Amino acid sequence: MHHPTLDRTQLRNTLLLVLGALIWGVAFVAQSVGSGYVGAYTFLAARSWLACAFLLGLIFVRHKTRQKQGSRLPFWIKPKTLVLGGALCGIALFAASAAQQMGVGTTSTAKAGFLTALYVVIVPVLGLFAGRRPGAKLWVCVAVSVVGLYLLCMAGRDALTLTGGEWQLLLCALLFSFQIMLVDHFGPQLDGVQLSFAEFLMTAVLSTLFMFLFENPTPAQLAGAAVSILYCGILSSGVGYTLQILGQQNLDPTIASLAMCLESVFSALAGWVVLHQTLTPVETLGCCLMFAAIVGAQLPGRKPAAEKTAEASQAKTAAQPASRS
Repeated sequence: MHHPTLDRTQLRNTLLLVLGALIWGVAFVAQSVGSGYVGAYTFLAARSWLACAFLLGLIFVRHKTRQKQGSRLPFWIKPKTLVLGGALCGIALFAASAAQQMGVGTTSTAKAGFLTALYVVIVPVLGLFAGRRPGAKLWVCVAVSVVGLYLLCMAGRDALTLTGGEWQLLLCALLFSFQIMLVDHFGPQLDGVQLSFAEFLMTAVLSTLFMFLFENPTPAQLAGAAVSILYCGILSSGVGYTLQILGQQNLDPTIASLAMCLESVFSALAGWVVLHQTLTPVETLGCCLMFAAIVGAQLPGRKPAAEKTAEASQAKTAAQPASRS
């Protein structure tokens, strides 16, 4: 029986996820601008501490709301598992986000968005090592993404080699894939917001340590990157993650993941509108092929792959980010 209320709920939740994808896509522009002022570790440390503050506030509000509803759950749920899961997920998120921030600073936001989104294809391939057998559709998507990658990054060059930034973004996609698999393992055991806070906390601590070891940011540099840091720390990590929590409620995981993968398209549009970056026709074709592969990998057929992708946005790195931005 047709249920108009359910349809409106699904539409509203889908639009919330599309808004989240827009926020994450624009975050690539913020990261690109920020990289012109501060180093990758400094940027990552600042945005991660902001994300921690936002998520801790969200945890507190949710706890108070549950108490009013009669819940007797403790403030921290399964603290030992949370520490272990947060540490492992946070290490992977730190590595992936650092690689992404370094790569974003040396290439266009469009390339950064599409290369990062390859984790959608990589995750189910890595599932082979966990005993999962992807279907023929996934291997077609892998082949299409490789062709798209060639057109986006290597077509027209004298030597068939990737630039340093492109290698860093491919490494970022691989590292985000490991982070997604860790979240997939610990996520069902823990509260999602608390796990996100714990992994951002580990990311903040590690990036701060690396900042003091390898970078020497000045107040003037931090002031120059302030808007970018605020955007990525509060909007991308905090608001974007909250939109994901609200949007995924009572929504088919495949629809959710398809909505969120629009992040890569929004990154290209934002780079064009804000930074006036353009792609050649061949590079644009490469983006289209990669996007087709990303969407194809999430279409119905193997539900676990879609569910993993829906979990992906919790790190932006990424994040997410993130997107994972």
